[in-house]
Amino acid sequence: MYAMMVPGILFFIIFKYVPMWGVIISFQDYQPFLGISGSEWVGMKHFNRLFTSPDFWLLFKNTLMLFIWDLTFAFFTPIVLALMLNELRSMFLKRSIQTIIYIPHFMSWVIVVSITYIMLTTEGGIINEAIVRLGGEPVNFMLSQGWFRPLYTLQTIWKEAGWGTIIYLAALAGVDQQLYEAARMDGASRIRQIWHVTLPGIRSTIVVLLILKVGDMLDLSFDHVFLMLNSMNREVADVFDTFVYLTGISQGQFSYSTAIGLFKSVVGLIMVVAANKLAKLLGEEGIY
Repeated sequence: MYAMMVPGILFFIIFKYVPMWGVIISFQDYQPFLGISGSEWVGMKHFNRLFTSPDFWLLFKNTLMLFIWDLTFAFFTPIVLALMLNELRSMFLKRSIQTIIYIPHFMSWVIVVSITYIMLTTEGGIINEAIVRLGGEPVNFMLSQGWFRPLYTLQTIWKEAGWGTIIYLAALAGVDQQLYEAARMDGASRIRQIWHVTLPGIRSTIVVLLILKVGDMLDLSFDHVFLMLNSMNREVADVFDTFVYLTGISQGQFSYSTAIGLFKSVVGLIMVVAANKLAKLLGEEGIY
């Protein structure tokens, strides 16, 4: 059993812990030809630049808004799906639906965004064709600032909600069936059973996943946002992840982009610790 843990431990050591030493360059004017040991130490210079930059609050607002949309809609959708699937009595129907909603998880964001573009384009897109036939004017969804966040959230739900139900269905399988029998004997309806038996039975799982989700507040899916980003919606779509790519990779500002990444990581750590502390104060176990 311990030997089976070795590959996982090595993965985290090599790809997670060893690269942590690279955060040192966020306190340097890093030059690749000089290396970490030869680059000039500048202290908090890049952090001061980040916090005084006019782009900071725009990036923070955009990132926070996408996280709120994701938390409000995408986080709770798998819970609702799991509850609905749990109520199905036909195993064939249940497994068929599970298979169908799992499939999008295995598609890349390139495919998901491409499908969205094909459906929403003003030149033959099925959605705009329907709008025109109903007497409306075509809507350029992909270039609209107002439609960016709803589209981002809907894509996330379509791709990941089915896969997220796996954890909740596993938690539902562990709920004591005698509790349902007792509830039925007391005259509880199906809705009452869900509210008083099912949800309390998976509450600890929901809390743990919520704590982990809060830790990713500033860490969105880069490839998803980047594929949706364009010059027309940049004001609402530009987030820390895309900004790090543009400054770090495209412009070669490695120290500045590393400082942004370290800031995100520190905020994520603080949020996880705070959320875990709050969960314990409310009587839950938390993650540690």
